[in-house]
This record gives sequence, structure tokens and C-alpha cells, in this order.
Amino acid sequence: MAELSKSTNAAWLAMNVEEALEPDLPICDPHQHFWDFRTDTVHPHYMLDEFVADISGGHNIISTVFLDCHAMYRTDGPEELRVVGETEFVNGIAAMSASGQYGPTRAAAGIVSYADLSIGDRAGAVLEAHISAGGGRFKGIRQAGAWDADDRVRSYHTIPPAGMLGSDKFRQGFAHMGRLGLSYDCWVYHPQLAEVVDLARAFPDTTIILDHMGGPIGVGPYAGKRAEVMEQWRQGIAEVAKSCPNIVVKLGGINMKFNGFDWHERDTPPTSAELAEANRPYFEHCLEHFGVDRCVFESNFPIEKISCDYTTIWNLTKRIAKGFSADEKAKLFHDNAARVYRLGSTP
Repeated sequence: MAELSKSTNAAWLAMNVEEALEPDLPICDPHQHFWDFRTDTVHPHYMLDEFVADISGGHNIISTVFLDCHAMYRTDGPEELRVVGETEFVNGIAAMSASGQYGPTRAAAGIVSYADLSIGDRAGAVLEAHISAGGGRFKGIRQAGAWDADDRVRSYHTIPPAGMLGSDKFRQGFAHMGRLGLSYDCWVYHPQLAEVVDLARAFPDTTIILDHMGGPIGVGPYAGKRAEVMEQWRQGIAEVAKSCPNIVVKLGGINMKFNGFDWHERDTPPTSAELAEANRPYFEHCLEHFGVDRCVFESNFPIEKISCDYTTIWNLTKRIAKGFSADEKAKLFHDNAARVYRLGSTP
């Protein structure tokens, strides 16, 4: 593939055009982003128009949940409150979508933004400001803890320190999540899954959503060691599922660069069948241990767009779910996400 840009990525993705499988199946996409003016991505501008174009491939997308991505923070005011700009920005997009003028999908029906819980008890005021700005749509925060000692493994934009989830200050801030009825999206790499277990045990009444199946790494020191990584990841996931009934896992988000499949290096994009073959062991292990009631399918768009288009990513999940009952599919594709993110009362 040529050097990545928006135009080359679009031309490359156009080499594989699939029809949507099971097009009537309702979907709540619990993990998508909006942003502008980004320089670290193939798609520096991703707003409602781009998203509407991406979802036009035939899947029945009922609603989505926005996930934090350092979008439109305020440039003035108290430093710790500047992050509330992201909720203000996305709530505006959600209102545009709710007008119906962009189609029937309700984009950003739920909003998960960022707050620095490591400021301790002061984080409570930041969370309350997000709630006020969200107009009923703000559901929780993601303060990513994804960290690895090797610089070749990408650090998240907030540059989390090692051991963040276990620090006293972080947990002081985290305690306000339960008080306010918020959920926490947890983004870590697979060697950190034991830290997630410890956090969930400390706060058993707070819902934690494990993003991207616990982040199995396939680059840097982990490259070429898929079997070894898989075994470590499998053990970690099994322990999370067994020990932490307050954790739900998002199934998807493992076709990024750092996962090491290198789809973007191919001359042609992968089909949903190829993706399903490569991803199936991860999906099936999570489904086996978490069960249908604690799993939700996700798109991770537009991040996952480096590897495939939106129609293909949902065809992948539908191939994984082939053979499941209608009730199980309803939970995995829509009902669980709507329940976990409390979308029933969303404006």
C-alpha cells in the first residue's frame, strides 16, 4: 500500500466493497469517534458527514456511543476543566444527528469523554461539569491506562504512567464515578490485565467496560510472538471474566497497527471473511469466558479504517455471530450496549 493518506486509504478501501450481511439486525455501535484538526491519523477530519457516509453501506445502525479522543478541549479556564470542551463539542454533533436531517441513526446518543482522575477528589467537579455539558448524554469517562515499557508500542495521547490504575490519587478520583452513576471505559494492553482485575475488585459497584478485548500487542518486542502473546492474553482475559462481574468487554478494535496483523501493508484490503479467520480466536475466547450478556460488538471507527471499511467491520462481527440465536444477536449487537451505556433515557 502507498504511504497512508486520506485519499490513498479511500482508494485502497474501495478495492473491497461488500454487501451488508443481515442488514435488518439493529446495531448500537458502542465505540466511535469524532474529531477535527488531528495530525496523527490518516483521517485528520472526521465529523458527522464522514460518519454518515461510512455507515451508508447497509447495516442498521440505530445509535452510537462516542469515545474520548482529545477532541476540542477548551483553550482557557481552569486546566482540569478544559476537557469538558469535548463533551460540549460532541453534544452539539449529537443534537445535529437527533434532528433527523442526517438520517435515522442517532450518533453519539451516549458520550464518554476524558477526565484526569489522578487529580483525586477534585475530579468530582470535572465529572459534574461533564454531566452538565452533556445534556443527558454523558455516560462516563475513559482515562486510558495503556502503557508499555518499550517505546515501539504506541502510548495513548494522555501518556499514562505505569501503574496508573493502582495509584491512590487515581482511585480517589475513580470513587466519584460510582457516586455519580457513571461507567468507566478501560483501555489497557494485554500485560496490564491483572491491574484491571485489581481495580474492578476495589470498586465492585462501578461498571467497567474493557475496550478492544484487552489490547493484545503485536508490535515492538511482541512482534512475531503471536502464540506467546495469545497465551498470556487468554489467561488474563479468563481471570478478568471470572473475578470481575462488573466488567463488560468490547469485542473488536484489534485491527489497528499495534495489534500486528499489518492489514494496511497489503496491496488490497482484507475481506470480512479474512478478518473473521484472523480475529475469531480472540472473539470466541471472550465470548466463552464473559458470556453473551457481558459482551458488546464495536466498530472502533474511524481508527479501524486503516484496515477495512465500516460495512466490512460489521460483516466481520456478523460472521463471528453466525449460529447464535436471534436473542443472543440482539444482545451482542444492540441491547447490551444500550443497557451498559444507559441509552434508554437519552434525548
